[in-house]
Order: sequence, then structure tokens, then C-alpha cells
Amino acid sequence: MSIVVTGATGHLGRHVVEQLLEKVPADQVTAVVRSPEKAAGLAARGVRVAVADYNAPETFDGLFAAGDKVLLVSGNEFDKGRVGQHRVVIDAAKAAGVALLAYTSAPGTLKAALADDHRGTEEALLASGVPYVLLRNGWYHENYTENLAPVLEHGAVVQAAGEGRVSSASRADYAAAAVAVLTGEGHEGRTYELGGDEAWSFAEFAAEVGRQSGREIVYRPVSVEEFQGILTGAGLPAPFAAILAGVDASIEKGELVVDSGDLSRLTGRPTTPVAEAIAAALKG
Repeated sequence: MSIVVTGATGHLGRHVVEQLLEKVPADQVTAVVRSPEKAAGLAARGVRVAVADYNAPETFDGLFAAGDKVLLVSGNEFDKGRVGQHRVVIDAAKAAGVALLAYTSAPGTLKAALADDHRGTEEALLASGVPYVLLRNGWYHENYTENLAPVLEHGAVVQAAGEGRVSSASRADYAAAAVAVLTGEGHEGRTYELGGDEAWSFAEFAAEVGRQSGREIVYRPVSVEEFQGILTGAGLPAPFAAILAGVDASIEKGELVVDSGDLSRLTGRPTTPVAEAIAAALKG
């Protein structure tokens, strides 16, 4: 039996693998990657590395074994038909007879276009009959803290979220929840709504960045259309800019406030405060 993590060298997958190695022997962990070079360090530590691509179904043939527990980390190729990509993994997991397939989805409250692929994948997973867990991950601190350079340069946090609040948490927090499910028992058929313990507004975020950086940082709310134009002006493809702007519209409606407490319950500890993530980003 192996614990298999797809997208294992990605932002979230890497955290999951690192935390798994604190709990189980390396030879019980399989890292599924597209580029074996990026996983050389994991291989050197005894992790089994499997090369496979969501866009090449044949690469998943025989990758899973009966009894495996699999974490399907959602793909990030928004233009490649993510539901179809995910179905490749689901079909391979069903054929192998895996014990569990956990999927990193989006909050059930999120109605933005970003959630469409997640809902489609959830439907495919439930229809497959594979024992499943839905890890409905909320927003990540890093979505904002990893892009503080323009905030510091212009002295402004620019978003189209109005006074909406976000229950974000760190990637490491969401990874810890996945690890708890993959190494624990009794999670089959469960849906976890995951988010940070404390919801914050962008005005509060701007104030905290200002406090920690010693600079004057303001929150400048803009319209969804203006925000989309800012993103495309920064070089983002128009379809992806529209998706991100749509998320801001959802934030204004309260769709990324997750108050279930599932994340801290699964991990057994409070979630990482956004102020801590800001501090780490400013040091980096």
C-alpha cells in the first residue's frame, strides 16, 4: 500500500509530501510528477517517483495499486479541460481498486467560474464509485502574500472585493489536513469545508502589510471590470484574468468565508494567521 500524491512538486503537493515524510516511511510515499528532475531530491530520500501527465492518460496505466490512498491535487491548466484531466486519475484509481481518493476542491459556497471544474470533478468522482474524500480548500494566504512587491511599490492593495472577507489559510495548513486524511481512518465519503479560523478584509490586510513594513499602504477597491483590466495589463491571459476577477466578485458576496472549523479540527491546531504569512513574505 502506498500513499500517492499527484502534482507532488507543485505548491501544495510539495507541502503534502514533506509532511507525509514526517509520519510514514519514505518508501510508502509515491510522488507523481511531470518532471522527474524536480523530484530528484525526493527520490534521493527514498520516495518513489512516478512520471505521469494528466494530459496523457496512458501514463497513469498501472500507476496505482489496490489499497493505495491517493491525493488528486487539482490541475492548474485552466485551458486544458481540467475535469477531463482529473477524470484520467479517477478512472485509473477505479481500475486499480484504490482504498481512497481525496480531491482538493473548492468551497461549496463558491459560485465563481473557478469552481465549475471542481464541481464537475466532484460529480465524476462520486459517479465513479471510488471511495472518496472531498477536501474543499478555501483560499490560500500565499495568493496574496507572494505578490507583495507591487503592493509595496504602489502603496496600495488593489482588489475588486469591496468589503468582503476571506477565510484564508496557509498551504501548509491545507497540506496538513490532506495528510490527516491520508494517514487516518474513517474519512471515506466525507466532505470537508476547509478555511482559516479568522476571516479578514482587504482593508485589514492592507493595514497589516503597512504595520509590518512601516509604510503607508491603503486598500483601493475597484470594479470587477477595472480589476480584470489591471490583471491583463500585468500580462495575465484574458480568460485567467476573468476567472480571478470573478473570484473577487464572489469574495464581496461572502462566498470565501468558511466558518466550519473543519481545517483546525482535522489538523488538531489553529490555522496560521494571515499576519504570520505576511511576516514570512516580507522577510523572504
